[in-house]
Amino acid sequence: MSAREAKGLSCREMIDLLADYLESTLSQEAVGELEDHLAKCDACQAYLTTYRKTKTLTAQAGSVEMPAEMRRRLSEFLLRHLSPDDA
Repeated sequence: MSAREAKGLSCREMIDLLADYLESTLSQEAVGELEDHLAKCDACQAYLTTYRKTKTLTAQAGSVEMPAEMRRRLSEFLLRHLSPDDA
């Protein structure tokens, strides 16, 4: 057993894996380690709950169309600043 296996995931490591965990793209081993950590860590349980709520709320928020004037000004700005110089 490695030192990492003996101590399990740190909170930082758990946070780094969270998106993959929620998208079900982690290996079974990684899921087990993450869930073991969550079972023992109230702070990470709270973080996971907040993360899930945030993800749900942003999905419900929808998008708003950019006003035509703002779209025109943004296009002009990008063309000015991203176009290659005529050097």
